[in-house]
Amino acid sequence: MQRYFVEPHLFHEHELTIIGDDVHHIVNVMRARIGDEILVSDGAGRSARARLVSLSAKEVQAEVIELLQEERELPIRVTIGQGMPKGEKMEWILQKGTELGAYSFFPFSSERTIVKLDAKKEAKKLERWRKIVKEAAEQSHRAVLPELLAPVSFREALAAGQAYTHVAIAYEKEGSTTVHEVLEQMSAGDSLLVLIGPEGGFSPEEVAQAESKGFLTVSLGPRILRTETASQYVLVAASYQFERKASSHRKG
Repeated sequence: MQRYFVEPHLFHEHELTIIGDDVHHIVNVMRARIGDEILVSDGAGRSARARLVSLSAKEVQAEVIELLQEERELPIRVTIGQGMPKGEKMEWILQKGTELGAYSFFPFSSERTIVKLDAKKEAKKLERWRKIVKEAAEQSHRAVLPELLAPVSFREALAAGQAYTHVAIAYEKEGSTTVHEVLEQMSAGDSLLVLIGPEGGFSPEEVAQAESKGFLTVSLGPRILRTETASQYVLVAASYQFERKASSHRKG
């Protein structure tokens, strides 16, 4: 069944209302009829199987048939701080990162960032990027809709680290901790912020600033990864570390 996200205040125990672009998709693209069933999430972890009871050009109403108990989210909350890449790489990072379980994203500008967004371009980019995240979350049947924050400076990215239980910056140097070692120190419910540089990586000065704020420099394996691949490595490692354990416990 097709999955849609609704605003939390429109998601109730017995009924829900869908508004916005999804109305056009349900009515005109899917050509849904009253009585058809859909899956709905509020973006914060609640999901339901629902039956359509009213269709119009402005809103779709449905009755909740069953509240679902789904286990689709990573046990830890992983936020990807992504140095702004060139071209359409950010779209790929957001799409695949959402599929792999990222909790949130925020782009940032650093010393070697080439892309510069003015206020008008930033607003249009964010609108498109949030649509990509939403569609990827629906496709992968996420119950949580990842948050995409507005672009920040590198200094602001470092300051944001205070809100997380673990913080790391991807940088290859002698003595770097591996991301696997960081994950082994984490427990379900913890949060991890990983900063990933743009195409040119981070300068030594930026890394020193990050370390002074408590960020661990972490290695992402023996091979040099592209900026658009690095975040996916982190998320796959987190999935293996935590979902493998969860699967073993369920079997046991």
